[in-house]
Amino acid sequence: MAEAHQAVAFQFTITHEGIDLHLSYQALNQIYLSGLRSWKKRISRIKNRIIKGVYPASPSSWLFVVIAILATMYMQSDPSMGIITKIRDLDRTRTVLSVLLFSTLLWLSLILALRFCLKLLLSYHQWMFELHGRISTKTKVWATLVRLLSSRKPLLYSYQTSLPHLPVPSIKDTLERYLESVKPLLDVAGFQRMTRLAAEFEKSLGNRLQKYLKLKALWATNYVSDWWEEYVYLRSRSPIMVNSNYYGMDFLYVTPTATQAARAGNTITALFLYRRKVNREELNPVCDKTLFLGFIPLCAAQCERMFNTTRTPGEETDVLQHWQDSEFVAVYHRGRYFRLWVYRAGRLLSPREIQYQIQRILDDPSPPSPGEDKLGALTAGNRMPWAQVRKQFFSSGVNKRSLDCIEKAAFFVTLDDQEEGMMGENPSVNLDRYAKSLLHGKCYDRWFDKSLSVVVYKNGKNGLNAEHSWADAPIVAHLWEFTLATDAFHLGYTADGNCRGEIEHSLPPPQRLSWDIPLQTHVSESLAVAQALADDVDCHVFPFREFGKGCIKKMKMSPDSFVQLALQLAYYRDRGTFCLTYEASMTRLFREGRTETVRSSSNESCAFVLALEAGETISQSLCLFRKAAEKHQNLYRLAMTGSGIDRHLFCLYVVSKYLGVESPFLKEVLSEPWRLSTSQTPVQQMELFDLVNHPEFISLGGGFGPVADDGYGVSYIIMGEEMINFHVSCKHSCTETDSHKFGSQISQAMMDLMTLLNPDFKEATKANPDKQS
Repeated sequence: MAEAHQAVAFQFTITHEGIDLHLSYQALNQIYLSGLRSWKKRISRIKNRIIKGVYPASPSSWLFVVIAILATMYMQSDPSMGIITKIRDLDRTRTVLSVLLFSTLLWLSLILALRFCLKLLLSYHQWMFELHGRISTKTKVWATLVRLLSSRKPLLYSYQTSLPHLPVPSIKDTLERYLESVKPLLDVAGFQRMTRLAAEFEKSLGNRLQKYLKLKALWATNYVSDWWEEYVYLRSRSPIMVNSNYYGMDFLYVTPTATQAARAGNTITALFLYRRKVNREELNPVCDKTLFLGFIPLCAAQCERMFNTTRTPGEETDVLQHWQDSEFVAVYHRGRYFRLWVYRAGRLLSPREIQYQIQRILDDPSPPSPGEDKLGALTAGNRMPWAQVRKQFFSSGVNKRSLDCIEKAAFFVTLDDQEEGMMGENPSVNLDRYAKSLLHGKCYDRWFDKSLSVVVYKNGKNGLNAEHSWADAPIVAHLWEFTLATDAFHLGYTADGNCRGEIEHSLPPPQRLSWDIPLQTHVSESLAVAQALADDVDCHVFPFREFGKGCIKKMKMSPDSFVQLALQLAYYRDRGTFCLTYEASMTRLFREGRTETVRSSSNESCAFVLALEAGETISQSLCLFRKAAEKHQNLYRLAMTGSGIDRHLFCLYVVSKYLGVESPFLKEVLSEPWRLSTSQTPVQQMELFDLVNHPEFISLGGGFGPVADDGYGVSYIIMGEEMINFHVSCKHSCTETDSHKFGSQISQAMMDLMTLLNPDFKEATKANPDKQS
């Protein structure tokens, strides 16, 4: 360990002859190499700051401008129109220095002009509303200009200053869209009442709140994101386990190795390789081709706090703490906490060395210290007690030092002693148990405050639990795709299932963390709260294999719209009514953008479901189906381009609270329950997975807990061309919800909608029974 090396680097003894100094050259070499790594990182950061600071120009373009100006001056022409002469006379400098100064100012002006032009171009979003294959001339010209201005290979954060700010929609437009979204969910009297409340709000308080919001939009980078992070996530006092955190799963059909330590070694290595890419800004900020031709940049601000980050509890609000670097991970195994250094002498340990260190932890027979084994339950319970306990017992001494090791770690690792995955005689039940394990575990064997908690099971399966406040699921999904692909296809394993690489056997063992915990009562109370919440969660995960996006696209329909309409049909069949539906959409086309809500339950979707269930003709139902799908696509585009409903109303509500005024309209809108909360996990790096030659390497995606006590949480991942994986959650305490029943309703709705689009599909499915689940 670095501390140990520093401690023994210098030793001296005092004798009658003077001071006898002993130097440990091996320790000094370790310190030198560690310092060298730190300086390399600093130089790399400075270099990246310069490169992204002048984007879309390049640092070398400064030299081009200087040479051009000097050449023009040599030809007895003054391109500065007398400015160079004035600079020379003012400062009495030489002509060359005056030219350099003028050239630098001209170069900086050109950079600002280019950046302003790029920002204007990226503010154009009409391309998203144009039909596929019918691109207007205006959009073609725009696309050409964007490509020209962004032709240089960007760094991860190169586009940040060129991204447009999220616009504030008009009050009138937001209220009209809101009323349209709730019309199919209310009776006549209820809709008239909401219409009256909306009109009163627009005439009285609305415009006043809007002025404050526009003022914030002029001043802040994003008028939503800071309030969304604070009030939706950090100020919540309920447990973040289940209610906020979400999970990601391993491959569905394969496990690269059955050796737990080896899988942990490769997984930890892959995560640090991804962190290296983030630090060096080597990730591409441009979205994939599924959005639009692969040249539209997305905001990368959420990547900054991916690693070395923890959520620390407070009595009124939590705080996200981020450290610049961390060379170790925190590991939990059988009630003990360890600090595992993954860097030695400035180099990242090989996967085989990390496996060796993990195996040392697995083989460690020492028992947990009193109260240590269930300490993590504090992060799973209510936030107020955890904040009080942290302040009282973890502010100094050995507890603070050990807690710092966990919170300052790059991420958290749990070596679980259970076996999970789709296995055994009842793979469906085991898959559901696997999801619950990743969502909440035993309620004390995860550290839910860490930005990332990796779980590696006894049989080699792995998974991920992510804290939600610092970033949204697509950011974590991108990381997890890289991790799985790097683990399986690039790092790989030996024939006997071990990691590749050499071992330096002189590695110091992982450091066992020490605790003095006279707070078993507090831990037990938090554990009781968390356990009740975990026991109430009902999860069902199932792969839908009958068809995928390939078949849906052949019918000229958006796969996401298709799935959302299937969910509307399934919910109506399950509950006999419609409900307010939440679908997460990203707003990362704007700087520091996060998410917006797509209200998937629309007039068109409800009309289609009612017509289909009433037995209307196929042609009429099909017409309504396509109208509903087009409406959903339009709602999604509006949300992505800053014309959503819910974030605007949320911010107006926050302003009203700051001003100390009450709005009956906003209060009612913000209290409406989302009984169907949905999210698609996008596959962003399909090129990493060769599903043609290795179709078994299919990811299961991830899921989350239910948002409403009497509702469902549904996550789905459209994987490849022939599979869609669903994650359904609800609560056992609600007698009206059942995840397995709703999962069956989803599968049946998917089949019915495809049969409506293609009447021959059912017969084709019967002829090919291997496609069925």
